Amino acid sequence: MANSGGGVIVFGVSEKQKVATGRVDVGEFDEAYERSLRSAAITAISPPVFGLNVHRLGSEGNRAVVIEVPASVEGPHLIYRNQYFGAPMRNDVGAPMRNDADTVWMKERQIEAMYRARFDERRHATEALDVLFTEASAGRATNMRAWLIGVGHPRIPRFRERLTRDGAREVLSKSAELSSTYAGRRGIHPLESVDRPNPRPGLRRWVAVNTATDEGSTWKESWVTIHHDGSVTLAAAVGGHRNSSTTYFEGWQIESVAIECAIADLMALTSTSTSCRSSDRA
Repeated sequence: MANSGGGVIVFGVSEKQKVATGRVDVGEFDEAYERSLRSAAITAISPPVFGLNVHRLGSEGNRAVVIEVPASVEGPHLIYRNQYFGAPMRNDVGAPMRNDADTVWMKERQIEAMYRARFDERRHATEALDVLFTEASAGRATNMRAWLIGVGHPRIPRFRERLTRDGAREVLSKSAELSSTYAGRRGIHPLESVDRPNPRPGLRRWVAVNTATDEGSTWKESWVTIHHDGSVTLAAAVGGHRNSSTTYFEGWQIESVAIECAIADLMALTSTSTSCRSSDRA
């Protein structure tokens, strides 16, 4: 399944002549058994399959277990048996390709194609990060003060639905809360200097514009974008921060707490953008 875009495994289905006929109780499914399943996905497969989601359903007498296998960009995933290895595959409709009780294994050309796809994905991911960095850096007054430019791009972009304005607000709000657990409130967080309640639409993204526009607050200028594919960018002025009520550091002088807060905000945005999903369609 990891070799074919992910899938779902259901424990608790009775069958007759290899055709599902009903439900059956799977019995006790404790944490030790769950750990053994996760361990098998990591130790028996190369590269390992991480991120299994295990769901326990029903009550005693009618229990089932559902395992979600995530899509992977690290294919082909191989199974080793002593000195031999092979890559099992599925057909185009997502069902396992089997010949009676035997698994169908990839041919040499198919393995070659999957390796090529893995290397292409890595190259495209690097190119995507470069583009995001260039866009986030544009227009920043780097001649006046030091800036921190941070970007994040998901290995598996989200294309199924466009992020709504409410969804963008949720990402920004939860990111601000999460960031405080990373770095506390003793410094200036870039997320506190952008318009979180009113993200503006951009090109396949939402933009949280800078709100530090008054003459006495431009030293904490910040910009944040949340893209529909799950990418995020953060640009924050980290040099020349206020030193006292009337004095400021030089533009090249940077306090360590400014870096900590900016990185905490970027990590929070990266984490939250992958977990928040809006149910509304744009």
